[in-house]
Amino acid sequence: MCTACELYADATQTVFGSGRTGAAMMLIGEQPGDQEDIAGEPFVGPAGRVLDRALERAGVVRSDVYVTNVVKHFRFQRQGKLRIHRTPGVQHVRACLPWLRAELAAVEPQLLVTLGSTAAKALLGAAFRLTQHRGEILEYENRPLVATIHPSAVLRGPKDRQAEMFDELVADLKLAGHTAGSV
Repeated sequence: MCTACELYADATQTVFGSGRTGAAMMLIGEQPGDQEDIAGEPFVGPAGRVLDRALERAGVVRSDVYVTNVVKHFRFQRQGKLRIHRTPGVQHVRACLPWLRAELAAVEPQLLVTLGSTAAKALLGAAFRLTQHRGEILEYENRPLVATIHPSAVLRGPKDRQAEMFDELVADLKLAGHTAGSV
């Protein structure tokens, strides 16, 4: 269990990544959500279902990738019985970076995919703008990196843009899959 910041106190459990060691591709999200916190697995809730559909459409097999989050505990605010997502702060990202670095060292992926701006900024710095660099092949510690939207953005996006946003996510995952295959 991690106690490096206060998030552990209200979370059900620490949610580390899952997947195979030696995976060519590591997908890095922001933090576990409500269902991930309960299950102890990353990307098993609604955003995980969007991710699964996008990976399938992109021709990337989920069991071939390693999936994790920058922050390992769910940050939320209670509204009655509901636990409403709150974006993790810089202090939470910093507290969890040693865990992410350990996952990178253990898995040794050839390529990284950041899902959402929190994950991208954690690796590429606070000045990084996802809107300017989404879908480009960037670099992090001598590894190619593709930054794309978080699958939950598709769910939260305007109804008339959700299909387009999903297609953009798929395109970025295809780019990552092709790049990982050629690294």
